[in-house]
Parts: sequence; C-alpha cells; structure tokens
Amino acid sequence: MLVSEGRPAPGGADDAVTYALAMALPTPRENTTAIVTGASSGIGAEMARELARRGHGLTLVARREDRLLALAAELTQASSVRVEVIAADLTDADSRGDLPALLASRGLTVDILINNAGFTTMGPVSNADRAAELALVRTNVEAVVDLCDLFIPGMLTRHRGAVLNTASTAAFQPLPGQASYGASKAFVLSYGRALAAELRGSGVSVTTLCPGPVETGFAEAAGMTDEEAAESLPKVMWVPASDVARAAIEALAAGRTVVIPGAANRVGAGLAHLAPKSILVPLMAKRHPALHADRGTPPGPPSDSDGGSH
Repeated sequence: MLVSEGRPAPGGADDAVTYALAMALPTPRENTTAIVTGASSGIGAEMARELARRGHGLTLVARREDRLLALAAELTQASSVRVEVIAADLTDADSRGDLPALLASRGLTVDILINNAGFTTMGPVSNADRAAELALVRTNVEAVVDLCDLFIPGMLTRHRGAVLNTASTAAFQPLPGQASYGASKAFVLSYGRALAAELRGSGVSVTTLCPGPVETGFAEAAGMTDEEAAESLPKVMWVPASDVARAAIEALAAGRTVVIPGAANRVGAGLAHLAPKSILVPLMAKRHPALHADRGTPPGPPSDSDGGSH
C-alpha cells in the first residue's frame, strides 16, 4: 500500500482521485462494503475476519445462512464493524444479478469484491456427475466473471476498488482426478492476470490468490479422506486457512497481481509450470487418490460452496 489507511485525502476533487489511485485497498467508509463469497467457512471466513480487523464493513455471501449469521455476530462483537448477510446460490445467474440492487437498497457501495466461493469434484471424467460438473463451472468460473462484470464498472467510475479472486496452485498444471476443478482455477488465474493489466492505473486493483492445500474440510466434502489428502501432498505444503487469508489480504493491500501462500507452494507452482507436461501429468494421475481403482463414484457438489484446496 502506497498510502496508509486513515490518512485524509488532500483537498480538491483532482487530489481525491489521485489519492484513490494510490490506494490498493480502499480506506473503509461508513457506506462501503467488502463482498466475500464462500464466507461460511474456511478461507472465506478467515478473509472476512482479516478485513473486519482492518475496519471494513462486510457483506457475507454463501448458501448456509446460519453459518453466515454466526460469523456476522462474531465479527460485529470483535471488531464493531457493520456486517450484512446474504444467503444466495451463486450457481444461479438471477441470484447473483440481484446483489447490486439489494446492496444499493441498503445504501451500500461495493469497494472490495472477494470471489472466493468454489468447490471441487473428484474422480475420472468418465464417472462424472453431470449436474455436479456444471455446478462447478457455474460457481468457480461463471460467478467470478459475472460478479466482476456487475461490480467493477462502479469501482472504475469512483476510481477506487479492489478485487481478489481465489484460484489455486492447481491452476499451474492439468490435474487428473480433478480435471474440471484444475481447469476452472487455470481460468481464474488467466482471467485475473488479464483483468489486472486492463485496470492498471485506474484505481482498481486485481489480485489472484493461489493457495496450495489448506485444512478447510474442502477435500472431505468432495469425498477424499484426510489420510488420502495427506498422502497426495507433502505436509510442508499445507498452510492454515488463517495464514492463507492473511497473505491474501496483505497482497490485496499491496496491489500484487498473484499471491501463493507458503514457500513450498511457490516452489511447487514454479516447477509445475516449467516441468514437461508429458512427464508431470502422468505422474500426477498415478498419485491422485481419486483415480485409485478401489474408489467408488465421486459425490456431487457439497451443500455449500467455499474456496480453498490445492
């Protein structure tokens, strides 16, 4: 961040715009809000806590309203920030499309957008559940594009805003056993990099978060046991959700384009990107527990969507 939060902008409209352009993470105001999707648990909930500690009002979006209300009560008590709760199905275009008018009716302006909702399916494509695969694409890809389309134009008009999209280290190579998930995160990474370049100098920053394996219950919801998850990836690569969230918000505040929490994950992502795919991808297919012959048909999508895996 080039200008510290809380510093008053110099007088005059032009000075105010210059101040805004220098900010990667907008200073919170009474009528501004940070949308966090997939906020009911895991990385999303931890990012909401990080933003609340920085004084940002929040709009928490996910399917499980009870969990959102519990988190909202916690944040309000701990940080005295305003917290809105919206139970919404992000696979549904109409549900997403209602968000701008709903927030405007509450007198709120979106300064920060965190697209964190997402889930994975497991197993070979030949065994895929059609409904689950389509729901994955709608949540992991379509919702990211749609919410950016809905809220970035307003940020540009105001010359202030920050967007964080959650991808994964799975974005750096194909992922047999989670083919749709890996491809969806590769899309998010490519989209975020392109969007960041388009918006450079506008006062609106875009950061893409690429976490490695995170203990969020994500893999369990997709049908992978803790033992299988631990065997598939070295322990040194696992990063707590709170550490991932802290790194994400710090990167957003600094205006960084891509952040990969954890030194081992940064090395792994670099090697995966550079390694010959003709060698790497078959090895990954042999190691992925979802492709083991003794596994049954993978389950459909979890009861809610929350980001964070590898």
